[in-house]
Amino acid sequence: MSSDRKLWFMPDEGEPHQRTWMAFGASRKIWGKKLLPDVQRNLATIALAIAQYEPVSMLVRHSDVPLAQQLMGSKVELIVCPLDDLWMRDTGPVFVATENGDKAAVDFNFNGWGGKQDFDDDAEVAVFVAQRAGVRHIQTEVILEGGSIEVDGQGTAIITESCVLNTNRNPGVSKAQCERELKRLLGLEKIIWLPGSIGKDITDGHTDFYARFARPAVVVACYDPDPTSSDHAVTKAHLEILRASTDAKGRALEVVVLDAPSTVRGKFANDDFAAGYINFYVCNGAVIAPEFGDERADLAAKQALQRLFPERKVVQLNIDGIAAGGGGIHCTTQQEPMV
Repeated sequence: MSSDRKLWFMPDEGEPHQRTWMAFGASRKIWGKKLLPDVQRNLATIALAIAQYEPVSMLVRHSDVPLAQQLMGSKVELIVCPLDDLWMRDTGPVFVATENGDKAAVDFNFNGWGGKQDFDDDAEVAVFVAQRAGVRHIQTEVILEGGSIEVDGQGTAIITESCVLNTNRNPGVSKAQCERELKRLLGLEKIIWLPGSIGKDITDGHTDFYARFARPAVVVACYDPDPTSSDHAVTKAHLEILRASTDAKGRALEVVVLDAPSTVRGKFANDDFAAGYINFYVCNGAVIAPEFGDERADLAAKQALQRLFPERKVVQLNIDGIAAGGGGIHCTTQQEPMV
C-alpha cells in the first residue's frame, strides 16, 4: 500500500458541499426499454431537487445530451463523458480534504461490483471527475465503492464486510490490511464493521442501505420487521452491533430506526425494488429522500428525518424507476466538499 504524509480525512456528508456530482448514464442495454424513460426522469428529478440548494454537475454521454438538456435545462451543468451506468456514488471518487484546505479524490478502482456488470467506461469516471474538479487524484490498491463507506467526519466509519472484504473485490486482503489502508486514506480511527449480505443484490450489501450517520454518535439504521424477508436477520444483527458500539471518541451510538414501507406502488414493484428510506442524500440545506406511496411509512420517515436534521428541509421524491433497479438517491450522487 502506498504512503502519503498528508493527513487526509473524508468529511461528513452534512458538511458544506462545493457541488454534487451525478451521472446521466442509464442505458436500454442495462435498464430495458420499459424502465429507461422513468429512470432518466428520476435522475433529472433528483438533480433538479439538489440544484435548488447547491450546484450539480451531471456527466452525460454525447448521445444523451439533447434529452438531458430537455429534462434539466440550464439548471444542471452537463459534462460529456463516456458512461456505462448511473451510479456516481460507486463509480466516482471519494473526496477527501486536509485541515489546511487541500482537497483530493480517492479512486477506489471500480470493478463493476466484483465483475457483475460492464465497467470499462465507469472505471475511468473517478479519474475524470478528479481532473474536472481540479484536485489531486489519489490511487490505492483497495477495490470498493463509495456506497460501502459511511463516515461521521470525526474518525469513525461504518462499513459492510460483505462488500469490502469480498473476494470479488479484494482477494487475499485481510480485514487488518484493509483497515490500515482505509484509515490512512480517509482519516479514520475506528471502523464499525457490519456483516452485510453477499449476493442479495449487485452491490453485495452496501452500507448506505443499512446505516447512516445523521451526526456524530447518531446513526439512522433500517430494520426489516418481516420475518420471511432475507433482510430481517441481517438488519436485526446490524442493530445489535450498532447499539453495542462506540465511536472513535468513545461515545455510545444513538440508533434511530427507520422501518421500511409495508407497500410500494405497483407499477415497478419487483424482487429487486429497493424500498427503504436510509438511502437519502444530505446536501446544503436539505435532505433529499425517497417516498414509496405508503402514506404512513412515508410520513413517519419524513418526520424522523426532520427531527434528525432540524436545520434542513426534507424533500421527498418518487424515484420508483431507480428503486426498481435496486438503487436509491444516495447511490446516484457523490458530494464534493467545500474546503
